[in-house]
This record gives sequence, structure tokens and C-alpha cells, in this order.
Amino acid sequence: MTYLSIGLRVLLTLAFVAAGFAKLSGVEMMVATYDAIGVGQWFRYLTGIIEIGGAVLLWLPRRQVLAAGLLGATMVGAVLAHLFILGPSAVPAVILGLISAAVIYLHRDQIDETLGRTA
Repeated sequence: MTYLSIGLRVLLTLAFVAAGFAKLSGVEMMVATYDAIGVGQWFRYLTGIIEIGGAVLLWLPRRQVLAAGLLGATMVGAVLAHLFILGPSAVPAVILGLISAAVIYLHRDQIDETLGRTA
């Protein structure tokens, strides 16, 4: 399980660091995407920070569930944006969301601690 977790976290890290830097550096496609969504460019910056921060959290001890939950929630928003505003395909966001869910499952022992519950 450890190797599977590491592999999935590497995939998520590569994807979200790349996407986050594209958003923060103002890649033309990202600027146009957030213009189309209509929430303003501040949301592009916020999303980029969340993506890079989530990728970093994936590698901190006992923070994998928190990180994967954050990244997965971001992908729920991305899927909704694709389905209702952007089109044409939400498949990459769905795949990243499923990988995030798999990381949560692999580290489910952290859930109680993350939620502040005692065993």
C-alpha cells in the first residue's frame, strides 16, 4: 500500500503543481478560463494557491487526508464548472478527483484525527 500511496501522491503532485503554477503565472488559457467562468481573476489565484498548497500537504506527515480532501473538493468545483459553464470535457478533473479519493481511502486512518475526534 505504501508504494501505491506514493505513486498516487506523485501523480497528484505533478498535476496540481503544474496547474497551480499555470494559474499563478497567468497562462493565457487559465486567464481565459476564469474569464469564462465569470468569478474574477482573484479566484484563479486562490485556486492556484490551493492546488500548490494541497500538493505540498500531500507530503507532510499525517496530512494526506486533509490534502486529498482539499484537492478533491477543488476537482468537484472543476467538474461542475466544466459541466455547466465551460464544456466540453470534465474527464481530467474527474480522474484527478478519483485519485484524490483513492488517497483518502488509503489514509483513512487519519480521518478521525483530521476531524478532531478521539478514538
